Amino acid sequence: MDIFRVSDREEGLSPEEIRSALLEALAGRSLKKVLILPPDFTRFHSNAGYITNVCYHELTDRGVHVDIMPALGTHAPMTIEQIQAMYGDIPPELFLVHDWRHNVVRLGEVPGDYIAAITDGLWTDPVSVEVNRRIMDESYDLILSPGQVVPHEVIGMSNHAKNLFVGVGGSDMINKSHMVGAVYGMERMMGKDYTPVRKIFDYGMEHFLSDRPILFALTVTTAPGGKIRTHGLFIGEGRECLNQAVALAQEKNIDFVDHGIRKCVVYLDPSEFKSTWLGNKAVYRTRMAMADDGDLIILAPGVEHFGEDAICDSLIRKYGYFGRLHTLEEFRKPENSDLRENMGAAAHLIHGSADGRFRITYAVKNISQEEIRGVGFIPASYDEMAQRYNPFTLHYGYNTLHLLYPQSRSRLMDQPRKILITASAGSAGPADLFISW
Repeated sequence: MDIFRVSDREEGLSPEEIRSALLEALAGRSLKKVLILPPDFTRFHSNAGYITNVCYHELTDRGVHVDIMPALGTHAPMTIEQIQAMYGDIPPELFLVHDWRHNVVRLGEVPGDYIAAITDGLWTDPVSVEVNRRIMDESYDLILSPGQVVPHEVIGMSNHAKNLFVGVGGSDMINKSHMVGAVYGMERMMGKDYTPVRKIFDYGMEHFLSDRPILFALTVTTAPGGKIRTHGLFIGEGRECLNQAVALAQEKNIDFVDHGIRKCVVYLDPSEFKSTWLGNKAVYRTRMAMADDGDLIILAPGVEHFGEDAICDSLIRKYGYFGRLHTLEEFRKPENSDLRENMGAAAHLIHGSADGRFRITYAVKNISQEEIRGVGFIPASYDEMAQRYNPFTLHYGYNTLHLLYPQSRSRLMDQPRKILITASAGSAGPADLFISW
């Protein structure tokens, strides 16, 4: 039974309304053991933390055994502080860690001829369908998959089956699906449903997981000023919950600009963004709006490394963000087996570059300017750039900055410049600010 709740109020659904829908979805089910697969801290503003907390307490109060395994994908495991901040009073020791390289089982494959057909022949290799072993554990009466539907650079719109095949998936699916997205082109998919990557996941659901008791709880949210607003909650076992969530997310999480943005400044919340692997959302979610020869400036006070693990970090340092053609050229060289064995990293390098169309400046505190320059970005001092573009004093929408320009040796003139500040489409954090003039 599908349960859809949509609010037309600015503040969105109340906690009581969300709770009521979740309890209705769980009512009447005879359950002994449940696996919950919530997103990790990079989707803090999905409100999946509250959903997980409500379901955990309702189920355990009924005597149900509950396991919780965050859908990390390739991300680093959550810290105790992140678990407590996102999931409330659920004991941190109950959270399982997904290992995308080892703790998975292969279910089959998406055939190469099908992939060739949906990618216009741009990708012809088959893709193995792999998931964490617990997904196939028949002792679970229910697998609950909460998460946020939001524009996504690889798949078009995030979540649903992606939470299974990437969030708790294996290396072949993660790597190849990301490469399919990179080769097919982000600009052809961002914010859209039924993209080639989504069709790969739909194929996997239909052919390999249709018999598993999977219940999705999909949210559409915004987070102005850091306060989560849940505009819709879509609970269901099939695809219709995704269809409905996509339609609302396209309305709530996509902004259109009248012309290309010449200068765009993005602030990355240091509690959430520790790497360019995650921080490059600033690139993904602005590149379609960036003007040719424009400037993207990323204020990243918490970024202290490139990859989320040692392997990806070393690959980024070795190959850098130098554009699609450069990465594909390196990918095809016989001696670069390390890149071919980590296609997800190769796709990330493509997505995280500007392809020479605009400039990307990373303003950091904890990585040297030489290292930033070495991976293909323009380095800058965080303190200097944050003084110029203060994300805590500039407000959402159009602003006017008064910059001082010397007109002669004897006087300075205030020269106003109009800028635009807007939250990222599907912002993962409260202070992802985009500033353009």
